[in-house]
Amino acid sequence: MKIIKGFEAAKSALSRQAPRELIGGDEREQAVRDIISDVAQRGDEAVRYYTRKFDGVVPKTWEVDREQIVKAHDKIAPDLLEALELAAKRIRIFHTRQRESLWSGDAEGMSWMVHPLKRVGIYVPHGTAPYPSSLLMTAIPAKVAGVKEVIMATPPGKIPPVIMAAADIAGVDRIFSIGGAQAIAAMALGTESIPSVDKVCGPGNIYVTLAKKLLYGVVGIDGLYGPSEVLIIADNTANPAYCATDLLAQAEHGTLSAAILVTTSKSLASKVNHEIQQQLEKLPRREITLESLEKNGLIAVVDTIDESIKLANLYAPEHVLLMMEGAKSYVDRLTNVGCIVAGEMATVAIGDYVAGPSHVLPTEGTARFSSPLNVIDFIKIINVVTVNQDNLEELGEAASTLARAEGFEAHAEAIRKRLAKRDSK
Repeated sequence: MKIIKGFEAAKSALSRQAPRELIGGDEREQAVRDIISDVAQRGDEAVRYYTRKFDGVVPKTWEVDREQIVKAHDKIAPDLLEALELAAKRIRIFHTRQRESLWSGDAEGMSWMVHPLKRVGIYVPHGTAPYPSSLLMTAIPAKVAGVKEVIMATPPGKIPPVIMAAADIAGVDRIFSIGGAQAIAAMALGTESIPSVDKVCGPGNIYVTLAKKLLYGVVGIDGLYGPSEVLIIADNTANPAYCATDLLAQAEHGTLSAAILVTTSKSLASKVNHEIQQQLEKLPRREITLESLEKNGLIAVVDTIDESIKLANLYAPEHVLLMMEGAKSYVDRLTNVGCIVAGEMATVAIGDYVAGPSHVLPTEGTARFSSPLNVIDFIKIINVVTVNQDNLEELGEAASTLARAEGFEAHAEAIRKRLAKRDSK
């Protein structure tokens, strides 16, 4: 990995630019627009056309048989099934606690009602590898929030048994064997055989992401997700082998993933680079990992931890891993990050699978304004305002004054009549 020195050089290297492919205007976005328009007009017929065109198959039915889903449990190793169930248990516990802490609120004259979304659609790719963990991390918070029906779309062909087993464990109600932008359009708009949803969630390639972007407003979306990212902040007490392992773990996601180390120790920077070379040789996804490190890997050596914190908040990464003395004392200073992982024994991989909080996190700098996927993503909050005699006397005159200042005389009159009724008593 390349090493750069000094805060200013690191600041320049870590300053974000908006991903050009999501700004719009190129031929890929137009292609997705055409797919969405076609699905809106022709429904199942259009989905069938694009499935044949892009996937080379047309299933007899979109929906996966329930019996096939149940049988998937027997087709995976017992230890894998046990791991899925442990992860699901912890994800439910975390999000149930979150729900219980957020679902209440009442004050005199002010309150709110919480209503879960009726139906949510989850997109689950299975290209270079299946990702049952992402399915659990999305479907379970939706179910905990009270979503009545969760449907899932996944590309046609042989669906990995681990994906079907994870869907069953997570409480997914129906699975449809369709992929790509046409799957997002079908879930968002509805077709003859695929029900429309209130929100579409889940990662995918650029065409899936563009479809989500273009359909936002027709349905809700969870976010526009880019490649995985980790930024490690470390001092001279950090274990170089641990740092190297977490950088490699992020890089093996794909060639666009970002693995970054910011350290106050020149010695650690050198040792981590050496460890990466040693560990890289043993990885089955070596070529992908190496390309990722060469394209997007970076080690920055700076003078102080304060500079490291500033760089992390500037970069706003998906994950920040704190590997320095007193790591937990720095947590509150990190304001732009999807997930903070603190301490020598901590690793991003635990959060990816079994810690409990959803690992669906903001990427590409969107942690400046976005949050991890959570139960709030699957509810609507409806404000409730009640006014009694005391509220009217306290608030009426001020509301009338503000209404008249904005030129809304009828607003002011609605209040005045109620005040007049009070005065006539």
